[in-house]
Amino acid sequence: MSEHHEASSVFPAARVSPTRAFLYLGTLVLAYVGVYLCRKNLTVAVPLLQADWGLTKEQVGLLASLSTVAYAAGKVCFGPVTDRIGGRPALLGSMLLVAVFGLAGALAPGLLALTVLYSANRFAGAASWGAMVKLVPDWFAPRRLALACGLLSLSFVFGGALAVGFAGLIARLTGDSRAAILGVPALALLALTALTAVVIPRGAGATGRREARAAGVRRLPLRLLELFRERTFRVVLALSFTLTLLRETFNFWTVDFLRTEGGAGVSSALAAFLAMPFDLCGAAGIVLVGWAFDRLNRGARQIFLASILATLAALLWVLPEFFRAGLWALTAGVALIGFLAYGPYSLLAGVLAVEVRGKEHAATVAGFADATGYLAGVLSGVCFGKILTWGGYRLGFQVMAGLTAVAALLSLLLYRRPARVVPAPVSALSPGPQAEVS
Repeated sequence: MSEHHEASSVFPAARVSPTRAFLYLGTLVLAYVGVYLCRKNLTVAVPLLQADWGLTKEQVGLLASLSTVAYAAGKVCFGPVTDRIGGRPALLGSMLLVAVFGLAGALAPGLLALTVLYSANRFAGAASWGAMVKLVPDWFAPRRLALACGLLSLSFVFGGALAVGFAGLIARLTGDSRAAILGVPALALLALTALTAVVIPRGAGATGRREARAAGVRRLPLRLLELFRERTFRVVLALSFTLTLLRETFNFWTVDFLRTEGGAGVSSALAAFLAMPFDLCGAAGIVLVGWAFDRLNRGARQIFLASILATLAALLWVLPEFFRAGLWALTAGVALIGFLAYGPYSLLAGVLAVEVRGKEHAATVAGFADATGYLAGVLSGVCFGKILTWGGYRLGFQVMAGLTAVAALLSLLLYRRPARVVPAPVSALSPGPQAEVS
């Protein structure tokens, strides 16, 4: 990283008290959980859509795929916009639009309308994460930024579970009302939008906007070209692709892996229960890695990440052997993989997004990192499924181990070495030539 960019990623001490900073951070966590309420509720509504509208699983799957494409597109589109307008208005606007599209989706008369509205919901929601990443550096000093972004990441770890549970509760209370499942979470998000508007101070996350105006607001293609010239940015994208592929693969295939390898003695309910530690231990990994990252210099950070990923690669390689030691040993292995995978993953669209070119570009970097990850997420279903067809889970985990080993090597290239400054020789007898005075 050049001296200019390295300097831009060093921020002044936080301008608010720690108590107020954590109040703001907690509000952001609630805000993002609210966005998830209007995203994951569709999972609970899927069986009702099939029954009410006579849809096939393939048709419902198309809705999910198109909305994911819209989400990835929103990540790329809204990053530069957020860096221009500031974090607070971007977050509030995103939350409000998600709620509006969520309410409209509850009234959708058919699949086509719901696909359009839910895709618009996902597109608008894509702005929320980058907006929050842009806000956090205003409240936390550099020595606490990685931990703060890690705590913020807990919002998506637990947000999905809370959203599904909330939608399930609505379904039980309303007798499986599709409109209620899709609409009530939007009302909750409207309330959280009002709370966020009251708690988060005006002007928060607006540094990038002021700097952009002062610099004359260069054209977007030029700014993006400069980003892609940054080695740190390219490494972040590569790591995001690999670690998201790993995360999404485990999220989707773990239950099937446990059932397939465990045999008839492992029911779907037991497999689901044994898969839970992946996310739970992942949350612990996020906090611990964030805490450690704040306490390491850049060289030590690279070694730290490479060590985690190398350990993860070795564990993935031997994971199928854990069945010989019993189901609980296998569950411990899955839990450890979650612990090792989530921590580095949470850094990419968090503290590292801020460090690439400073907080004035944080939303753009976070958006590209997330979009790259979602591309990997799409591939995790089709590509990993084909690998399983060819060689089963043993080959599948060996391929994942190889990709993770590559990520470990890439992490050693995360930061550029600072340029060595060679002092000019100074004569001990004279101060050197004096400038002429005309």
